[in-house]
Amino acid sequence: MAVASTEITAGDSTEAVAVGPRVRALREAMDLSLRDLAERSGVSAPMLSQVERGETSPTLAVAGKIAIGLELTLSQLLRLDESQHVVVSRQGRRRRYSHRGHQFEELTPPLPGQRADVSLHTLNPGAATGGAGDPPMHEPGSRETVAVIEGQLGLVVDGARHKLTSGDAVTFDADLSHHFENEGTAQARFLAVIAAGLRRS
Repeated sequence: MAVASTEITAGDSTEAVAVGPRVRALREAMDLSLRDLAERSGVSAPMLSQVERGETSPTLAVAGKIAIGLELTLSQLLRLDESQHVVVSRQGRRRRYSHRGHQFEELTPPLPGQRADVSLHTLNPGAATGGAGDPPMHEPGSRETVAVIEGQLGLVVDGARHKLTSGDAVTFDADLSHHFENEGTAQARFLAVIAAGLRRS
C-alpha cells in the first residue's frame, strides 16, 4: 500500500530482527492491542504487524513514533541507552501514573522478559490502591514485596487486614485480591516489587 511504502523508505533504518520482537513484547507488557498502539503512535496497525513479525525495518522516524506510543524514548526502544547490559532509569524520564490520590512511578524500564518490576508509590491521606473486592492485578504465581518508606498503611489481602508503618516490609501472594489504604493524616510512601514465581501449595 502507498502508506506502507512511505513508512519504510530507504535511508536510516532499524534492524527488523532486533526491533520487531522487542516492540511486540513491550506492547503486550502494556496490554495493548495492535490497534491500541496504532492509535497511540500514529503508525498503522498493518505496519506495526509487519515490524513485529520482522518482515520490514521501520525508518528511524517511524521507530520514533512507535517509541512514543510505548511511552519510551527512541533510545530506550532501540536500547541505545544500554551499556554492557546495564539500563539506567533516569529521574524525570520514568513512566508515572496518578489516580484518586494514588501516584506511582515505575522504576524499572519496560524490558522484554523482565521477571520483576519495582515501583514507587505515594498515597494521600484516605486514598487507596484499587479497592476491596478487586480481582487480582498480577499474573498467577506473582509475589509482591512492599517496604514502607514513610507513613501508615493498611494492607488488605484476601479480606485480611494488616497494619504497616514506616520501616515495615511485607511479602504476599500478589494474585490474591489486595489493596493498600493510607490510614494516617500525612502522605504515605512505599516501594513495591512484583516478582513472577510459583505459588507454594
